[in-house]
Amino acid sequence: MAVVVEGSAVKLEAPALARKHMKYVLIILALLGITASALALREKYRPYGESPCDINDRWDCGIVNHSPYAVWPKGSEHGIPVAVIGIAGYLLLGVLAFFRRYGLMLILSVPALAFALYLAHVEEHVLGVWCLYCAISLGTISLMTLLLVITVIVRSLRRKPAPAMSA
Repeated sequence: MAVVVEGSAVKLEAPALARKHMKYVLIILALLGITASALALREKYRPYGESPCDINDRWDCGIVNHSPYAVWPKGSEHGIPVAVIGIAGYLLLGVLAFFRRYGLMLILSVPALAFALYLAHVEEHVLGVWCLYCAISLGTISLMTLLLVITVIVRSLRRKPAPAMSA
């Protein structure tokens, strides 16, 4: 981060490397989210008890992805699997990252993070078991949201000219 003085204006500039590569960092995170969501979706349709992430009594993707909370609306027999919503959401975020639409991404990532935190609450306090893929997705959307907050703030500070100083 650098402060640049041009005439009477003061600008805050992110390093060129960060400006150029944030797009790619966010796209890679979106791909990670798509992968984690796709693996969770696979668990939804895999016969119960055959989950490779059935690690112990605290970590079992099968229990989580066969629960009524794994579809929206909750418990609906013909509901949309939450993992499909995750895949679609990460795909949209990846496309927006490609076009550097960081403000819109931030607007969408905050409710996505809230939903992921709600699902983590369900895993911890209702089901009593965690899904490894869901935890990866929670970490991914958390990091994306943090990076987007920083990026949007830096970009908005960079665009605002400082008030003119009187002589």
